[in-house]
Amino acid sequence: MSDDPQQQVIRVIQGYIGSAALYTATRLGVADHLAGGARDVAELARLCGVQEDGLYRVLRLLASLGIFAEQPSRRFALTSAARLLRKDTPGSLHGIAAFLPDPMHFRVYANLAPSLSGHVPAVELTLGEPVFEYLAKHPDYSEIFNAAMTSLSAAAAQAAIEAYDFGRFDTIVDVGGGHGELLLSILRACPAVRGIVAELGHVAEGARARIEAAGLAARCQAVACDFFESVPPGGDAYLLKLILHDWDDEHAVRILQAIARAMGERHAVLCVLESGIADGPEPSHGKFVDIEMLAFTGGRERTVSEFRALFARAGFELTRVVPTRSPTSVVEAVRR
Repeated sequence: MSDDPQQQVIRVIQGYIGSAALYTATRLGVADHLAGGARDVAELARLCGVQEDGLYRVLRLLASLGIFAEQPSRRFALTSAARLLRKDTPGSLHGIAAFLPDPMHFRVYANLAPSLSGHVPAVELTLGEPVFEYLAKHPDYSEIFNAAMTSLSAAAAQAAIEAYDFGRFDTIVDVGGGHGELLLSILRACPAVRGIVAELGHVAEGARARIEAAGLAARCQAVACDFFESVPPGGDAYLLKLILHDWDDEHAVRILQAIARAMGERHAVLCVLESGIADGPEPSHGKFVDIEMLAFTGGRERTVSEFRALFARAGFELTRVVPTRSPTSVVEAVRR
């Protein structure tokens, strides 16, 4: 790829166009329609219920980016990247591809610059309320959000399990664990471990259904809680996957203090799964996620030194950072 400075700037300028095309193909289910092999664009257009010319141009762009493969006679096939857009494939990214580039995100990011002038995230300028309040009032969009979080969990769970020994714990409490994707993956890999998903009431209901469907109800339960106030006691490990980055330091300390109270005198371990940001100018997945937090939640990604300082305020000591093959690391801490 060219290192020409003009082209470098143009690639960034045009990035949202590729995102919009990917979102469109995801919502149309193109990858699922190609599961059985290559199809010509006319057939795909009929299956998707759209016009052939527009679909061809969208898929042509995505093929040039390595998403889908364009073949002679206007036929398209899956690539290894496009397979991740299928709903039923292991490690599917369908949920996140239907969320991050969606129309609401475009509206929110249009308010990114105005949000820098005050202390209100762009999402509040756009929707008129904090994002989690919006999700609680809009169950349809909450399902899209939860599917996206499940998608991210599925992508990161196996990498975390390979890199970190969760099997040494008796009971793991997944605080803000959504529908339980990460915890269920850990329980499948570690048959002696028991688990608790701690979530808001309406989310915990969805987690219970997922636990039942996974056949793990004998080893796992979902408990409703407000993690700013209290979380279930009795855990040997407390997980926080993509939770602390949703919040500013004051709110994050409150979550950590609630976990510390739940630990009591137990020698329990805190495991924070987040992308984080390296100290330096190099490209980083976490720097993209950091802007998502700036726009949507008022939270932030943190460097190791920022994690250490945050933990200390809540009575924890950072013990190690375990990288994984995914962008997510396991940041471990214990009570001081």
